[in-house]
Amino acid sequence: MDLNYTADDLAFRDTVRTFLDANLPGDLKHKVLNHKRLNKEDFVRWHKIVAKQGWVGSGWPVEYGGTAWSPVQRHIWEEECARAGTPVILPFGVAMVAPVIMAFGNEAQKRYFLPRILNCDDWWCQGYSEPGSGSDLASVKTRAERQGDHYIVNGQKTWTTLAQHADMIFCLVRTDSGGRKQEGISFLLIDMKTPGITVRPIIMLDEEHEVNEVFFDNVKVPVENRIGEENKGWTYAKYLLGHERTNIAAVGRAKRELQFLKRIATEQHKNGKPLLDDVLFATKVANLEIELMALEVTVLRVISMDSAKRGPGPEASMLKVKGTEIQQTLTELMVEAVGPYAMPFDPAYMEGEHAHSAAQNDDAAPLAAYYFNYRKTSIYGGSNEIQKNIITQMILGL
Repeated sequence: MDLNYTADDLAFRDTVRTFLDANLPGDLKHKVLNHKRLNKEDFVRWHKIVAKQGWVGSGWPVEYGGTAWSPVQRHIWEEECARAGTPVILPFGVAMVAPVIMAFGNEAQKRYFLPRILNCDDWWCQGYSEPGSGSDLASVKTRAERQGDHYIVNGQKTWTTLAQHADMIFCLVRTDSGGRKQEGISFLLIDMKTPGITVRPIIMLDEEHEVNEVFFDNVKVPVENRIGEENKGWTYAKYLLGHERTNIAAVGRAKRELQFLKRIATEQHKNGKPLLDDVLFATKVANLEIELMALEVTVLRVISMDSAKRGPGPEASMLKVKGTEIQQTLTELMVEAVGPYAMPFDPAYMEGEHAHSAAQNDDAAPLAAYYFNYRKTSIYGGSNEIQKNIITQMILGL
């Protein structure tokens, strides 16, 4: 693949930069670039700014409100957003459930849900993992029993990201216990305001409320909220996971964080010289940068295949493994670079309550929490161990 941008690509990049310079609020940019925590209003505000421009559905077909951008243009958009320091457009609606609705939903579902996803009228969360059913997702036990024109749902989901804000949840539920475990699973769209749903927070090591347990107690869900056929949900789930794993690679953000790492490693000194001049540390940074460059090439290859009317295949597993390994290495090297300055834990600074950290090092203050948070990336979206099995079987044919 030719990685040199064409004149049209460069012109598109200039258009994106002009938009970001004019429309990215300074307070959001400050939060992102300084590793501060974002709240619901921050995510929604940026989503609606991009939606007004008509760019939220960057990978969507035009007939559903998409942009008709090429894979390279989508890559440029994501890279420029990361470089500028925008909040991410949360993937649960736009990049995860929306492709499933487009591919397998009926016309009524497309007409209702897709415009609401584009405009962030609904905040979505993902109901996949359960206690005992994480990487072995086909073993889900949450049940949905058909009663006339409704299902009655009972069970529990866990590690549900930002469910405390969600209006809707897309869920894998078991509608038939006979046959192989991959069979008998259905894909439901559930209104989080339905009676019988309880959201319980899980507070993580970084002291942030990001994930939750979600309990379903005789929750009534209209049959019209089922995607596709009953008992065929495993097919839709795999399709969604391919899109999720592709997005997890997050090359643009990794490139931005690499520059942050280089800056703090230049400002920290060892034996009287910048840490980045230390041969051992510089070698670690150089190796990481090489890995990131290779990942970017692979991402471009995969999204090019997606543009050829095929969804993400097992190649998405490679992106997921390598992307999360790079993200974790970045946080490890950041903590190594600032040394003991990473030890003070200052949630008030990260929440924006204080202008400066109590430890007198604003760059270092969020890095311990950042490190802790990124331990999970090799687990969600299907653990890296499972992804390596997929690569072995479906790509290497072993």
